[in-house]
Amino acid sequence: MAKKVLTCFLLMVLMLPAGVLGEEKETGILKLEELSIQVMPEFAKHPNDKETKKPPLLIGYQGSLINDSGKAQKGKIEIPLPGNKDNFRIGFVADYSSDLSQMFEINYELDLKKGTIAWETSRAIEPNDQYKFVIEFYTDAIKTKDTEKLLDYSFKSFADITLVNLTVLEPMNVANVNLDPAATEAPHENPYGLKMHTYQIKGMKAGEEKEFTLSYDRKETRTTNELLEAAGKTAASPTAAQTEKVPLGLTIAGISAASLLASGLLLLFLKKRHAQAGTASFEPIAGNSKKAQLRKMLVDGTITEAEYEELHKKLNL
Repeated sequence: MAKKVLTCFLLMVLMLPAGVLGEEKETGILKLEELSIQVMPEFAKHPNDKETKKPPLLIGYQGSLINDSGKAQKGKIEIPLPGNKDNFRIGFVADYSSDLSQMFEINYELDLKKGTIAWETSRAIEPNDQYKFVIEFYTDAIKTKDTEKLLDYSFKSFADITLVNLTVLEPMNVANVNLDPAATEAPHENPYGLKMHTYQIKGMKAGEEKEFTLSYDRKETRTTNELLEAAGKTAASPTAAQTEKVPLGLTIAGISAASLLASGLLLLFLKKRHAQAGTASFEPIAGNSKKAQLRKMLVDGTITEAEYEELHKKLNL
């Protein structure tokens, strides 16, 4: 009995009208190809918080599913989240258009007792088509003792996943950082100079678990995002709402989400300062037009010169 309950809890299911479930539900309709998880201690406060008593922990999921059935699918997706963690709160939930040129903030149903989040897909997913989604949530999981900080993190896979990228983003102004076990990829920096540690896990099975312990010293009480803003690195462009500077994560999603996620560059929207549903829209980009689109973003003020150079290198343009 316990095994059956666990299996039901771990599976990611696309729930469709009863008339179209049948054999397809048994064989699986959506396959989770890739899940990128970003663990970001003291990175940003919840958008509703002005002050916090404990250092915040922001965690972002970006998933990529594929429709393995022979029919277009549209329905409800349900996955587990650690709703039992201290001060658990959702920050942002969205999915993408099929060409990744637009993002849509979506309504969701959160069941803390069951430990799941569910939402309706904003579009039909065609056969062999990818469906990407983003979830951000916050907890108070970081333990403190004076300036010493400790985070014990565990991710239990809720489905069979082809590739999992689990990235730990160091806060700014830290010392004596220790990550155990060490990441599988060499530490690298994102365009803002923040150090990232990535575990790459291929073929992660449902129920399989990945754990790490992060410890560091930090006297700074401001979040990384507040420090970046103070340094002018995330300042908004003084333009109309439709053309405001979008966070780097959304810029990357519009250019080449798959390739840049693999590079560990995704920043998940900071405070979603300007990420209202559908407001940040880019023309579909392919092949040689990427360079032109990057240049246009630079001229429009969508990205900075430093971000332009970094994306230029990462895309091998």
